[in-house]
Amino acid sequence: MKIPKRIEPLVEEGLVDEVVRQLMSGKEATVYVVRSGERLLCAKVYKDAEQRSFRNSTAYQEGRKVKNSRDGRARGKGTRFGRRMQQEAWQSAEVDALYRLAAAGVRVPQPQLCFEGVLLMELVTDAAGNAAPRLNDVELTEAMALEHHAALLGQIVLMLCAGVIHGDLSEYNILLGADGPVIIDLPQAVDAAGNSSAAPMFERDVDNLKAYFGRFAPQLLASEYGKEIWALYQAGRLTPGSPLSGCVAAEQRAADPRAVLRELALARKEAREHAAEKLAEQA
Repeated sequence: MKIPKRIEPLVEEGLVDEVVRQLMSGKEATVYVVRSGERLLCAKVYKDAEQRSFRNSTAYQEGRKVKNSRDGRARGKGTRFGRRMQQEAWQSAEVDALYRLAAAGVRVPQPQLCFEGVLLMELVTDAAGNAAPRLNDVELTEAMALEHHAALLGQIVLMLCAGVIHGDLSEYNILLGADGPVIIDLPQAVDAAGNSSAAPMFERDVDNLKAYFGRFAPQLLASEYGKEIWALYQAGRLTPGSPLSGCVAAEQRAADPRAVLRELALARKEAREHAAEKLAEQA
């Protein structure tokens, strides 16, 4: 197929020999199957900030490091330079998360390199050697649902032990490879220790999996793995081998109204940012 313009620099540098086909196109990027020497890889071409639909909100950026104060200020503005800084931060967040998680033993696509806004990484395949399907495209039995759910809980625990929260985990960004579930799409990855919204984001990730796999294995719907895992993490007792029951002790302390108000303020702020982005797109 014709080489996409964004991949041309990789071809010129000898990093890619051929673009085989487009694999998928999503809200954040378009992914291609490419050949590099004897290997087939994925080339993830990130879309420009103006084309992305995912909310690059303050909630996800909190706790991320920036090069300098000027870059940090620019990311909060709607200027061309500010949008470019947001774009670079979004890409580097995924690349950093992939390397960090791969080193921790989490099953993610093995990253190769990021060059000119294109991320080269492992092509995840199924048992037949074809590109692995996304979880939502696979018919599951109850037994399969329980098996994959347990495997993913193990991966999520590994991620949290490495200090990373996916932030947008669902059946749409999990592949079923030959060796089991593979977690993908991490540009919104959150630092567990440096983000004040880490707990609700983590529990939402786990609850998304509960809701999906609960369609096939209803017994999962009553589980509380998110709260259980987070409680172990906060207590400093979470390890990759921590036994999990899916149960938590009933909360005895009174609700914290200040925490509720913080969550409401955060939701309002995200809504304002989203509205501003929409207006900028229409301008």
